[in-house]
Amino acid sequence: MGTVFAIVLVFVGCCSNVVSLELLVREFPGCGNIVTFAQFLVIALEGFIFETNFGRKKPAIPLSNYVIMVTMFFTVSVINNYALNFNIAMPLHMIFRSGSLIANMILGIIILKKRYSASKYMSIALVSVGIFICTIMSAKQVNVANEESEEGFYAFIHWLIGIAMLTFALLMSARMGIFQEILYKQYGKHSKEALFYNHCLPLPGFLLLSTNIYNHCVHFSQSTPVLIPVVGLSMPIMWVYLLINVITQYVCIRGVFILTTECTSLTVTLVVTLRKFLSLIFSIIYFQNPFTAWHWVGTAVVFVGTLLYTEVWSSVQTALRGPHAKEKNAE
Repeated sequence: MGTVFAIVLVFVGCCSNVVSLELLVREFPGCGNIVTFAQFLVIALEGFIFETNFGRKKPAIPLSNYVIMVTMFFTVSVINNYALNFNIAMPLHMIFRSGSLIANMILGIIILKKRYSASKYMSIALVSVGIFICTIMSAKQVNVANEESEEGFYAFIHWLIGIAMLTFALLMSARMGIFQEILYKQYGKHSKEALFYNHCLPLPGFLLLSTNIYNHCVHFSQSTPVLIPVVGLSMPIMWVYLLINVITQYVCIRGVFILTTECTSLTVTLVVTLRKFLSLIFSIIYFQNPFTAWHWVGTAVVFVGTLLYTEVWSSVQTALRGPHAKEKNAE
């Protein structure tokens, strides 16, 4: 029952979160900082109350390690949000971040000296090709959209900066995952504790972004007011979108946390992959984002590569063979 509940939370929470984020970004492309701040604040408050018991519970992992992890986590979040200001479409943003498998494998080989099977390397090649196709096609769209404009070249350079930011964030995120893996091996798994400190410690850093956050607060307050049915009060629509985004973000993260405690990493990866694919499809259809046939090819290759990485096909074959196959292998 816990597994089914967690999967429902992941699909409902994460997919709804993507929709609310796109509604916010379409109106104010540079609103990523206020969105991230609101998410961090709410998750930190929840963790402060229920995880640390109002600060009375000491962390199992030394705080200095969390400071390093939080620095990387904060950097990744801010850069990913800022990338949306550089002609990066939401579908490309989502597909590009699906390349985390590549970054994790590369850094795993370099830092942890890991070695992988042929199927793993094949999956990485597929994901790389898929992202390359989508990136090239998006670059062509930027050129076509601006070919008659005097600022076409600068728009393309702007887009390249966005791609560079996404690449850096991807590698930094993978490095953070490896660092977290090392900590868990040394001190044990404390996912909920890590979730709290990853969202609490960066809060003072938002003071550096206070002007941007304040300006968007003003813009949000000036947006069209809508009537909230149950409460009967009117609220600017952008604040409604932000509230929905924060709630769905919490539901999404909570669902992933429950899933990691209930299922194997294979199941978690599969669920998250399918969630990304569903979010991508909905974003393209509902928001009518530009998506060519080549984009579809690239997307399919990315997700086929991801599923190959998780060895879903071999697991399905084993399940279909049944217990007799396992007994034969045992002999």
